[in-house]
Amino acid sequence: MKVKEIIQLTEATLVCGEGRLNDEVEKAFSSDLMSDVLTIDSEDILLITGLANTQSIRTAEMADIHFILLVRNKKATPEMIELAHEIGIVLMETPFSLFKTSGILYESGLKPVY
Repeated sequence: MKVKEIIQLTEATLVCGEGRLNDEVEKAFSSDLMSDVLTIDSEDILLITGLANTQSIRTAEMADIHFILLVRNKKATPEMIELAHEIGIVLMETPFSLFKTSGILYESGLKPVY
């Protein structure tokens, strides 16, 4: 699934990563626990989370995750945006809940990590 499709399906706003709208995302993982995120060993993953701080960006960097979708109308802080730009992470925001977002993307063909 392309990043632009994720944005459309979840009514998300692209915060950073404008040049990567056609990048492919194979799988998604939903979690607010960054310790769980660190257990993932897969590529082309979208992290769906409500954790809106730099810890989510740093965790994604460590787990080699390049796409983050913030849920529950959480807004990225200026520090998050700067760090995401620096690292090359696509950062998006949706008003939907974690459950609804995950369901929409799963139903549309995005595969789960497990």
